Amino acid sequence: MRKSISLMLESDPEIKVIATARDGSEGVEMVRKFRPDVVTLDIEMPKMNGLEALKIIMKEMPVPVLMFSSLTSEGADSTMEALNLGAVDFIPKDMSYINVNIARKKEELIEKVKSIAHSATLRLRFAGLNKTQSSIGIKPVTGKPGITRSVKMPTRRDFRAMVLGISTGGPFALLNTLPKIPGSFPLGIAIVQHMPPRFTRSLAERINSLSELDVREAEDGDVLDQGSVLIAPGGKHLTFRKSGNEIIARISEEPATTLYRPCADVMMNSASEVIGSPLLGVIMTGMGKDGLEGLKNIKKKGGYIVAQNEQSCVVFGMPKAVVDEGIADAIVPLDEIPSLLYQVATGKSYESAQPVLR
Repeated sequence: MRKSISLMLESDPEIKVIATARDGSEGVEMVRKFRPDVVTLDIEMPKMNGLEALKIIMKEMPVPVLMFSSLTSEGADSTMEALNLGAVDFIPKDMSYINVNIARKKEELIEKVKSIAHSATLRLRFAGLNKTQSSIGIKPVTGKPGITRSVKMPTRRDFRAMVLGISTGGPFALLNTLPKIPGSFPLGIAIVQHMPPRFTRSLAERINSLSELDVREAEDGDVLDQGSVLIAPGGKHLTFRKSGNEIIARISEEPATTLYRPCADVMMNSASEVIGSPLLGVIMTGMGKDGLEGLKNIKKKGGYIVAQNEQSCVVFGMPKAVVDEGIADAIVPLDEIPSLLYQVATGKSYESAQPVLR
């Protein structure tokens, strides 16, 4: 496995594998000795497992870590724990959930490693951690002078629901966004996070434990109503139908031709068509441009579009596509997204409604 991963990574001329390790204990020593730009770390290892190694790395010599995780419920739970401890992202050991061959698997691994290495927000984050050497876990980059920020407040408040697309770096971003949205938030929220099966359930359970909102992995027949958050299940699409005044979730493997499943465009286009009323659309960190077409349709119907800014994204791909298209009404740092969403949806001050973080 180490040889295969090394060959995949070094097929790109910009990447050099400077060391490999047989287990977590040896891995910690290699990180301490070489201080690499990026570490890939398996959760399942002899002597010292990945979570134990990650705790030491994040406490003593913080560097960006990309986890490898098995496609099991236990693997998904361990991955959520790793992200909570400070890992930047993860790669599933089997990525067949997006119907790709080994070439696409190699491409995704290389893209993630290079994106992590080139990320300005991660450089700032880890520079701060290395200065303080203070705590396990990573804090988001906050708004500072010079950071891109542009907001045009809406003239209407009749949004019916909120839809959100997110990918690489998403679990960290969602964990630092949804728990900060008050339980009184007036809109149901539907989310597509590019993840394999089982992982979306673990993510939903983790966020729900920290949030005033009712966060869950979407199931067929769920109602998207005020205060609820439906996360599309990995490996399947989330779409909607109407029953009276209720918005009902539909879960399906069709269309089977999309690059990602779940797909943000599929979810957003369905919401725009079925709900009809203006929507609040959000696009956050991730590679590619999934969500662009869906948000364009939402914008045409009077929706309001929020994009995470470049400096706070792990990968400024999906938001960049929306910003470059000129349809973003607001471009803000990660730490400002909860307050902006509340103000846009309610017209009220966020400060008076901030939730108690658990």
